[in-house]
Amino acid sequence: MKETIERYLQYLAEEKHASPNTQAAYRRDLMQMSAYLETAGIREPERVTKTALNSYLFQLETEGKAAASIARILSSIKTLFSYEIRCGRLRKNPAETIKPPHIEKKLPAILTEAEVSRLLAQPAGGSPKERRDKAMLELLYATGIHVSELVQLKLADINLPVGFLTCRRKDREKSVPFGKNAKEALEGYLVEARPRLLKDEADWLFPNCNGGPLSRQGFWKIIKYYGRQAGIQADITPHTLCDAFAAHSLRRAIDADTANVQTVR
Repeated sequence: MKETIERYLQYLAEEKHASPNTQAAYRRDLMQMSAYLETAGIREPERVTKTALNSYLFQLETEGKAAASIARILSSIKTLFSYEIRCGRLRKNPAETIKPPHIEKKLPAILTEAEVSRLLAQPAGGSPKERRDKAMLELLYATGIHVSELVQLKLADINLPVGFLTCRRKDREKSVPFGKNAKEALEGYLVEARPRLLKDEADWLFPNCNGGPLSRQGFWKIIKYYGRQAGIQADITPHTLCDAFAAHSLRRAIDADTANVQTVR
């Protein structure tokens, strides 16, 4: 098995140009599988069975391996045997019909309206960066657009007098309204901060501190920083304000419907 694994790892490096980290992960997963199979007297790929692999995965589960880790290991095993089949050295993939364990999806942490207010209040200074950050956070919470859409916005995508923005995703385009708070934050940012951040005539709405386009990872660091400043314990991600926008909008709609029903009565 080890010779087979080494051959596959060479293929990953030379043909697929896999990163060193990816190669290391495959090596670890596959060598551990090989060691287990050897204890059962299985040393050749053609002798590996679905039963033997299921036994190995069951052992990983009893050792406390997370479902996501076992699923990743199973994926590595499947691709190894698929490679052997493509090379004509194996006729059947013993892992083909093995299903990965069910992975529980964690619900996103939804911030309360009080927490959102604290978060939005953090960039309170007058520096160009703080004004930019304030405008970004307000706009994200006011519209619920994705972070990838936010960082790709151009100056021409904002219609301040009307209170609308236009964002594009692949081949789709949508217009999204925003309210008073976002409008005020944008007005102050566009007049007093954005010109000082830009190094040339770039049209990015929210440039980074070097004047180039802001990345999604850059925004992630920003919202993490202000989350800590606001004393928020929940794990904050780039989607935090999008999720909060959806949850709070729904609750306001329900409250409004309830109030209307009570008025009718």
